[in-house]
Amino acid sequence: MTSGADATGARHLSLWWDQVASQAPDELLERPPLDGDTTADVVVVGAGLTGLWTAYYLHEADPSLDVLVVEQEVAGFGASGRNGGWCSARLPQSPEALARRHGRDAALALRAAMRDTVVEVGGVARAEGIECGFAYGGTVTLARNVAQLERVRAEAAGAGQWGDEEHPLDAEGVAAHVRASGVLGGSWTPDCARVQPVALTRGLARVVEGRGVRIAERTRVLRLSPRAVVTDRGTARSRWIVRATEAWTAQLPGSRREIAPVYSLMIATEPLPAEVWAQVGLERAETFTDGRHLTIYGARTPDDRLVLGGRGARYHAGSSISPSFDRATRGHERLRRTLVELFPAVAGAAITHRWGGALGVPRDWHASVGLDAATGIGWAGGYVGDGVAAANLAGRTLADLVTGADTPLARLPWVGHRSPHWEPEPVRWAEIAATARATALADREERRTGRSSRVAALVAPLLGR
Repeated sequence: MTSGADATGARHLSLWWDQVASQAPDELLERPPLDGDTTADVVVVGAGLTGLWTAYYLHEADPSLDVLVVEQEVAGFGASGRNGGWCSARLPQSPEALARRHGRDAALALRAAMRDTVVEVGGVARAEGIECGFAYGGTVTLARNVAQLERVRAEAAGAGQWGDEEHPLDAEGVAAHVRASGVLGGSWTPDCARVQPVALTRGLARVVEGRGVRIAERTRVLRLSPRAVVTDRGTARSRWIVRATEAWTAQLPGSRREIAPVYSLMIATEPLPAEVWAQVGLERAETFTDGRHLTIYGARTPDDRLVLGGRGARYHAGSSISPSFDRATRGHERLRRTLVELFPAVAGAAITHRWGGALGVPRDWHASVGLDAATGIGWAGGYVGDGVAAANLAGRTLADLVTGADTPLARLPWVGHRSPHWEPEPVRWAEIAATARATALADREERRTGRSSRVAALVAPLLGR
């Protein structure tokens, strides 16, 4: 049951929120907070995609379960409502790194599960009537200098050994997908879809609530204890607890060093006319990136805007998260320059939306999901910005773990993984800042020399590669 209030005040958080507020305001009806002490079979902390998918699949597995989701703000407030609109089979750790840690067969199994997950998200959205602009366009990776070209070609050539499909492209082949400046070549993979993430998240919240899952918004969790979640609105006692808080994990008592909240930023243009799109491409809803080390990511929206995001925004000491960090003016201006550099045809277009948000980075860049039977506390996260699809796989896996189902998902190599803690401050801040600077330096070096950066090779193990 929803309250009379609404979450349209959140429309400033991203283009995605603004679109839903304008096009489907009923999806933003705000749910009431927890009303005193309660009990449930499962309490899920966090109403982003991880938490909501967990609730969805728990109900699928056992409709008799009483599931409560508690959310500090409103469903989709965090990375689920601010990301780049990609539903991708990517994970932060490369297949090679996964194989070194877990073995080749385990890496193959996780890669296959991620590819299947992209299809699963689209299938559920269609089956449940969630209108979220889901479109299978794949991802084009651009190479704009010789070092990038060598790296992109090598990755495409090696993808098949992990079951992944990635096709090398010459400059003409890239132009069949997207027409950016200075492109020497690139690659294309089908394993990604464009999605409107707030429409997906709020639609999923509506679906699970309609099936009897309770969602309490504006309810701040103060402490997770075995079999109990203490909030500012009361205590929820439960056999099982699932922590699905991603970057906000660092705000929970005792968890500050588990995840580093690192900011990513995005911009969106006004809707572009047909003559501009004739110069840009992306006719089939492709997403795009390039071969630089400091990641960028972009897409064409269903209403014909061009969106571009990028890593490299500041990490704030003490794992701090603040609304003021979303408005990094210089970072947004760098993105605008990058956008115009890639697509000169958009130079005169207005930038209508600028936003940002924290993504969760574990110390070893290894996403994980698990359940501690002794305490009853489960967890998932550490997606490093690749979480739209991974959250679905995590939700399905957590449902299997909670219900005790012995499935292939429960045996995937990320299950039960525990990342080491980040170092105490100020070492943590210095290390993250130095890694970001080194990554930017590596890109500058490659643009200047055309050769693969030695700095990048040194930093690669720190970035899950």
